[in-house]
Amino acid sequence: MKGRIALITGGIGDIGTAICREFSNQGAKKVIAVDYAAQDKVDQWLKEQKAAGYDFGFAHVNVAQFDDCAQMAKEVEQKYGSIDILVNAAGTLHDSTFRKMTPEQWSSIVHTDLDSMFNVTRQFINGMIERHYGRIINIASVSGEKGQFGQTNYASAKSGIYGFSKSLALEVARHGITVNAISPGFVESHMVMTIPEEIRQKIIEQVPTGRLAKPEEIAWAISFLASEKSAFITGANLSVNGGLHMC
Repeated sequence: MKGRIALITGGIGDIGTAICREFSNQGAKKVIAVDYAAQDKVDQWLKEQKAAGYDFGFAHVNVAQFDDCAQMAKEVEQKYGSIDILVNAAGTLHDSTFRKMTPEQWSSIVHTDLDSMFNVTRQFINGMIERHYGRIINIASVSGEKGQFGQTNYASAKSGIYGFSKSLALEVARHGITVNAISPGFVESHMVMTIPEEIRQKIIEQVPTGRLAKPEEIAWAISFLASEKSAFITGANLSVNGGLHMC
């Protein structure tokens, strides 16, 4: 990964932060976090990362808006250089049983979790083709693999990532670009830790390994797919779920 420039959407979340740090530890030339968080939260995150010894770039963008992503890409490449590694990690949840789900609950998840695949990747794919190199890793979910009660919106969007990744992989394979998906199970993140303990414990009981994943474990799996040595792996989905779903 030495000398490579990486961009991670959803970059200041728990998993995004772990990815940024892992890439930096692996010798990436520059790691750029992209997020839509409030500026005070971004400032605090950058301060914390610097205190930990990391100097990340940052770009503010709404991944659900194509024009916003186009402007972000232009500014990022002018400031930092061409993107070699793209991790589409931005995502959100708005759970509801389908019979009570509103159009807004459906569309907000699809726009952020699935449309963002097109909105962000479209900005960088031609440059990767011209340079004959690229690594694209899209974060899906175990919910997209097996379904999840109350998540028809989220599971549909995450499942769509598989079709996106496989089709794009076929288109760009001969240009030195790999496109893969990764499907995390339940992760020890801020979002999961806000779930009431009794419910969280029931979730853990379903996982054969008997615990939640650490963000760093997801980040390591992503760094594996982002490696130059993973050039023969494309159109694949890597499940990292502690045995919760085996396929």
